[in-house]
Amino acid sequence: MVTFFSLIILILSVIAHEVAHGYAADALGDPTARLAGRLTVNPLPHIDLMGSVVIPALLIFSGSSLLFGWAKPVPYNPYNLTNKRWGETIVALAGAATNLTLALIFGLIIRFGTNLPASALTLAALIAFTNLFLGLFNLIPFPPLDGFVALRSALPWHLTQRLNHFETTLRHMGFITLVLFLIVFSTLLSGPFFNLVLWIFNLITGAS
Repeated sequence: MVTFFSLIILILSVIAHEVAHGYAADALGDPTARLAGRLTVNPLPHIDLMGSVVIPALLIFSGSSLLFGWAKPVPYNPYNLTNKRWGETIVALAGAATNLTLALIFGLIIRFGTNLPASALTLAALIAFTNLFLGLFNLIPFPPLDGFVALRSALPWHLTQRLNHFETTLRHMGFITLVLFLIVFSTLLSGPFFNLVLWIFNLITGAS
């Protein structure tokens, strides 16, 4: 049952992540996501069969320490953003910021809701940990993650061009780029990253 709820929470969390991108873009003057009907909590327009269901299910039911998934990217046009200097950075960080905010809210529920039923605390812990993992994972500065987009758009133009070239090279490699990144992450970085997430989770919730 916990595994099933973990899958549902992961799906809803990646959808909240994408919707946040759309709301940030809309607030900064780009209505693309709104006009495409993507500013909605209805999960159906956002679900990507592979990224929202198949891969998360495989990771969760296999007991993997990696929580990963994605929804259909929310479309936006950076040329419509009124803040030309920081608009793309703000839009890129909106998804991770939403996940981290949810992690903080439900983490504090655990810290101060000691009188709540154990089932409610377990659910809050799943939501907090999943969103904390997703939020921090998406801040890794490697394409196509949001951390890379935020870094690229925040840097001076001459450095941005170099990162654009790097991203284009990786895009030409197609899906294999993501596979190789996940293999490297799982092999070399997942342990330290998981420990970091767990440390922050315990810091928020007050768990020992």
